[in-house]
Amino acid sequence: MRSGDSGARTSALNSPAPSTTASRMTRVAVLAAFIVILDQLTKFAVLGALPPGARVEVVDGLVALTLVMNPGLAFGLLGNLPATWRWVVAALSIIALIVLARVAVRVLPGGGYVDLAAIGLIFGGAVGNLIDRGRFGAVVDFIDVYYRDWHWPAFNVADSAITVGVLLLALRLLARSPAPSA
Repeated sequence: MRSGDSGARTSALNSPAPSTTASRMTRVAVLAAFIVILDQLTKFAVLGALPPGARVEVVDGLVALTLVMNPGLAFGLLGNLPATWRWVVAALSIIALIVLARVAVRVLPGGGYVDLAAIGLIFGGAVGNLIDRGRFGAVVDFIDVYYRDWHWPAFNVADSAITVGVLLLALRLLARSPAPSA
């Protein structure tokens, strides 16, 4: 490869999306809205079909649907807070959205498709869970991944979107960081 061809290694996914910042924000908003709608529809279906704690095996010995109302943060952190302190959890969620908005303002102008997708996934997931906090005082979780007696904390579509979005951003940051010198 010639020395001037270093840009040729950049894939189309890593290059900035050919659009204005407003168009990029629209794409992020559309993806976020899709995640919120999908999240809320799945939660609506689960709330109508499962009583709390009931199990429906999806993949025997691995995945079940189990309705859990999670008053805490991700994976049940701070779940034992008294009800009068649950507003703190909602406030932390709003602060996280504000921080993400600041990150988005910096990333969107030069970000590629992966960056846009990551931000849209995180925003959509955060808003989906925030809607639950406003409606129920807790997040509706229902996907139970387990093996024998070991259970991963129950999660939902919003949690999955947030996780994938954060992983995409982390991988992009790692890909952008300069290689250590020898």
